[in-house]
Amino acid sequence: MKIKIGVVFGGKSREREISFAGGRTVYDNLNKSIFEAVPIFVDSFGNFVLLDWQYIYKGSIRDFYPPVDMLPHSPNGFQIYAESLGELTKEQQSELINKIGKKIHIEDLKEHIDFAFLCLHGSYGEDGRIQGLLEYFGIPYSGSGILSSGIGIDKIRQKELMINADFNVPEFNSMPFKDWYYFDEKERQGFFEATIGDLGLPIVIKPATQGSSVGVTILKENNFKEYNHAMNKAFFIEEILRKDWIKKDAIEKVNYLKTLTDIRDGIGMPVLFNDDEMIYHPEELLKKTEEYFENGKKKLSLYGMDSESIVIMEEFINGKEFSCIVIEDEAEGIALPPTQIIKGKELFDYRSKYLPGLSRKITPIAIPEEQITDILDDCENLFLQLFFDVYARIDGFIDDDGTIFLNDPNTTSGMMPSSFFFHQAAEIGLNPSQFLTYIIQISLVNRIQDLKDLKVIPELLNRLDVELVKTQSLISNKIKIAVILGGYSSERHISVESGRNVYEKLASSEKYEPIPIFLTGNGNGYELYKIPINILLKDNADDIKEKVRNFKRHEIVDEIIEKCADITEKYASASNLDSPTKITFKELAKMVDGVFIALHGRPGEDGTIQAELEKVSLPYNGSSPATSHLTINKFQTNQLLNENGFSIAKHLLIHHKDWELDSNKMVVEIKQQFTFPFIAKPVDDGCSSAVKKIRNEEELIAYSDLIFRKQEKLNPALCEKLHLNLKEEFPMKNVYLIEELIAPNGAKHFLEITGGLLTHFNDGKIEYEIFEASEALSEGDVLSLEEKFLAGEGQNITPARYSKDADERAIISQKVKDIFLHAANVLNIEGYARIDAFVRIFDKNEIEVIFIEVNSLPGMTPATCIFHQCAINGYKPYEFVDKILDYGFEKSKKLQHQTK
Repeated sequence: MKIKIGVVFGGKSREREISFAGGRTVYDNLNKSIFEAVPIFVDSFGNFVLLDWQYIYKGSIRDFYPPVDMLPHSPNGFQIYAESLGELTKEQQSELINKIGKKIHIEDLKEHIDFAFLCLHGSYGEDGRIQGLLEYFGIPYSGSGILSSGIGIDKIRQKELMINADFNVPEFNSMPFKDWYYFDEKERQGFFEATIGDLGLPIVIKPATQGSSVGVTILKENNFKEYNHAMNKAFFIEEILRKDWIKKDAIEKVNYLKTLTDIRDGIGMPVLFNDDEMIYHPEELLKKTEEYFENGKKKLSLYGMDSESIVIMEEFINGKEFSCIVIEDEAEGIALPPTQIIKGKELFDYRSKYLPGLSRKITPIAIPEEQITDILDDCENLFLQLFFDVYARIDGFIDDDGTIFLNDPNTTSGMMPSSFFFHQAAEIGLNPSQFLTYIIQISLVNRIQDLKDLKVIPELLNRLDVELVKTQSLISNKIKIAVILGGYSSERHISVESGRNVYEKLASSEKYEPIPIFLTGNGNGYELYKIPINILLKDNADDIKEKVRNFKRHEIVDEIIEKCADITEKYASASNLDSPTKITFKELAKMVDGVFIALHGRPGEDGTIQAELEKVSLPYNGSSPATSHLTINKFQTNQLLNENGFSIAKHLLIHHKDWELDSNKMVVEIKQQFTFPFIAKPVDDGCSSAVKKIRNEEELIAYSDLIFRKQEKLNPALCEKLHLNLKEEFPMKNVYLIEELIAPNGAKHFLEITGGLLTHFNDGKIEYEIFEASEALSEGDVLSLEEKFLAGEGQNITPARYSKDADERAIISQKVKDIFLHAANVLNIEGYARIDAFVRIFDKNEIEVIFIEVNSLPGMTPATCIFHQCAINGYKPYEFVDKILDYGFEKSKKLQHQTK
């Protein structure tokens, strides 16, 4: 019988989306030969929910909780959490829970699980309270115990203990909320001046018990107004002035409140409105704010109820920033290679932490070897001084003089696929599945000390050891799958995320042994490299490229690998630490049984790789070379669909040579055919790369000049005109596509959807399984990279809300599926695919589907909505990947049979 691991995630804190994404990572990566994963969702009211498994594959908590059919109407499209439904009774909370799973009482948890893997963050998750509850009810759990968790959550207590133990700590000051609340402006001004005198500038202002850089500001100037705003931000207070509010138009007011009420960027909901009324929903807040200022009031104060009791102000350390995971082995702490964080801006914020490509991680940190050793020693010492167990993440800085400042030690690390937790474990040769097994084992050892009378723990340890030996002996019988990822398109970072996710699904399975293959190059040629696990888990495609071409293992890493030899010998595969090796397709065919192409854009989606794999008779996922070559070109795909009676957006190709010959003439021609605003985008890239709403002639010229530029460097003035985000990818192309902006055109209901499909062989013929489409909700003009692929960003409602009436919705859904099925047949899609479209719904359920694009190798990142869709049809992500591979193997057999 497998060991039942309760993966506990969600919670009340502002970091609940990171907890949710981390919980999904753990749930998926637990070794399926040894463990049975049980999803335990903690909602924002503190209820424990035995979650129906399909909900763990939603993109964010807001996608399923509150349940879609219980969401209040929001004319302005506010995305909410359950607490915005108001003060719910226990019965009302149970009504919500029954839609997504089964409520369980903590005392009954032992009936469902053998062990709790804690992925909770912040209050009630890593502060000792949940740990105490689990100990009381005799359930072993992961990570640190009660005492060390209580220390780990409190930044002020940490600093005091660290100072007493002679660690270097940034100078700091603190302010309790009650003092800040009752201080008048003169007293606040005095405290500010004293703080500047003590700490100098810049200063870092942050909440004492929050993570993920929530509520953090770096104050650079002696500016009391900015200081006041930063303190309010850290306390989750917003002060709105009438003169600022009335300057905003209706759209600006809505967008302002969307940011303000977001738990990651703002104060969240509910809010206390001017000390006298609780407001739960953003729509209610918008209405009340309008009324308040219409009555002539000058200033409004809003207090986030998920607030902070104390704020820290600390000196800004000029130096290299690092983060170090420390793991426990035989009661000793072993520091893994510390990672240097190179940010696109000074603050390592939520987006920088969790979106690939916005920051860089260098492991180990780029400083002299003796200084790295000093960091390792300090981190290991602090791990013991603060009584941490199992593992911890310790952040810090090293200044130009070599002085090490340790800061913000955490007993719980983020467990996103690209987090430090997995990134540094890979440096010693542990893939995520293997590292999680180790964490469970060492946690059980620690719980023997905490729960001395619990006899089940030694039994669990013995079962785990037996199963580990058994699984190691079965590795040679597994099917070897090459996962090809990377590439050189603007989608290369997302390709790495997709490939890593597929690798991890396969690595934790009982059937497959994945081998990561990195593709790099340019339009003139490319190379394939077999890479080890530590390079696979580098931060992004550019980091991987640099490492495979300039590979050298750092001496410090070799020393840590040697120090961890007992751990890796038990849990890791020997090949995990191989050097990267350049290979050919013929060599690849000798190494593996099949291939999963996780590339996006060229050369993965254009048929090039598929043709090479067919030459060496390797089965692969997805469509044939011919179909792939067609579908990568949005213009040709839509032309073919249009010729076969499908509706498409009016479109036009803009060629570099024509623009260069006479740009003024081109602008006139475009304006004759299209009215502003319209959409401009590359004809052969996806992932929302360079997809922009063009509002006027100035933006059209800026877009054309950027995409037709002759050097990689972007012109800052043009970027500003197009409102490009920090480090946003913008490819160089010789042609791009203009499309009319799709509008409702008199439809009673209008929505954007994305729908997946899967193919099977039935009596030798292709049979299509069309999934329920997702309704894509965008905060901006078009769906952003973050909204498509970053966990916790954006919102996808699956199935799409075609109608409030269930029977009508089913009828419309089937009509959409029938149209998608017809299109798949016309395009000869195989394996799987994603179709993006708009749907207009008229009276009597008449519909029009307007096709946007077809992806033959859709994104496979953990948060992508194709996983929501296949879950409705009963497939977990691994099972979906398994079906895709099965089809590829069967198709390959048919091709080989035909060529004989």
